[in-house]
Amino acid sequence: MANLFSALKNAYQLFKSVDFQKLDALSKKVDLPKMVETISNLDDKQLQGMMKMMGSNSRKKELPPIEGDFYQLGEEALNEEDRALQLKVRTFLEKEVKPIVNHYWNRAEFPFEIIPKLAELNICGLTYKGYGCPGKSNLMEGILAMEMARIDTSLSTFFGVQSGLAMGSIYICGSEEQKRQWLPLMQKFEVIGAFGLTEPEIGSAAAGGLTTTCKKVGEEWVLNGQKKWIGNATFADILIIWARDEDSGDVKGFIVKKDNPGFAVEKMENKMALRIVQNGLITLTNCKIPENDRLQNANSFKDTAKVLQMTRAGVAWQAVGCARGAYENALDYTRNRKQFGKPIASFQLIQNHLVEMLSNLTAMQTLCFRLSQLQDQGLLKDEHASLAKVFCSLRTRDVVSKAREVMGGNGILLEYNVARFVADAEAIYSYEGTKEINTLIVGRAITGFSAFV
Repeated sequence: MANLFSALKNAYQLFKSVDFQKLDALSKKVDLPKMVETISNLDDKQLQGMMKMMGSNSRKKELPPIEGDFYQLGEEALNEEDRALQLKVRTFLEKEVKPIVNHYWNRAEFPFEIIPKLAELNICGLTYKGYGCPGKSNLMEGILAMEMARIDTSLSTFFGVQSGLAMGSIYICGSEEQKRQWLPLMQKFEVIGAFGLTEPEIGSAAAGGLTTTCKKVGEEWVLNGQKKWIGNATFADILIIWARDEDSGDVKGFIVKKDNPGFAVEKMENKMALRIVQNGLITLTNCKIPENDRLQNANSFKDTAKVLQMTRAGVAWQAVGCARGAYENALDYTRNRKQFGKPIASFQLIQNHLVEMLSNLTAMQTLCFRLSQLQDQGLLKDEHASLAKVFCSLRTRDVVSKAREVMGGNGILLEYNVARFVADAEAIYSYEGTKEINTLIVGRAITGFSAFV
């Protein structure tokens, strides 16, 4: 009697759960008695498979997080304080920079409104000791350069010029008085700097062929010549200008103020890459600089090279960031874009492209981590930085190319956040020493023979 009562109760509950309107609509599409008979003839394994299939269609598949640091290098290498700073900078970039970057990139304009917000992060001059600078590791600086380039390579370049090339020239080659005067102001972005080495006809041959000259006349130096491709030049307050002494032939460095008589700058137009960076063509015409604005410890190109060695490592990290931004945006796109009824990320050829991208990215990251470790240990050599620049800029080209490929036609539209990386990778490939020049630096180190002409 109890069993009969239980069976009737279950039948009643099942009757209550039936949606008769849906059942009626279904009966018009299929033969219900035949469907029930077919289902009743299934064995337990077949029934379980059918129920599993029905269940998987009723809930959204949970996907793994999009993470370009596949080997978790950042988590493992950084202490708690530095990891918190990395995530703080990432949040700032995601909230303040990413929403506006396509607008400014498309118009080749600089978002000056972010400079005060960037200053609040207290990351400028990150590795320098004293003068209001944080005194962090080179590894931390590299990771932050990567974080910036992951959102926008132009912003990373602006920051690299300010914190690396301009401040670095003063930190390495300046007198104590010059360091105290300029570095605290630059660290807070109250003074913006630029770095003038490259010339219209002189790029890689700067070591022996600078055409910009300087000549000592009394207590002043007179500078004449031109500089090209100078980032931040159109709005910088001070510019580090490198010139060849007419008398000694040595390369010297100068702090030139933007309102100095004889100094003029013209914005370079029609760039296809790093469009947010404001590059300038500088003309120096009998530009008089007082002796106390000459970098007191810059007396040869070897001193200039010390600055370039330090920043070349940063450019390798920028390449990592550019590749990572392209990879993560492409991965996100492929998981949401559907063709033939399912996400294209489920197709074998797309997964092959994604894995190749991740392989290159992970190799670049591990190389740069070791590079920064050498820098922190005081073991960094020119050839170390040059090898990283060569490898990372090459592999970045591969990554952004595949990112654009998996997105089809949408890959060339700014709104999908890959086209910028494709273009900017070309600038990374060329600046801070071309592939060929950096290759010869490494080649000289491993063979013992110089192949430079």
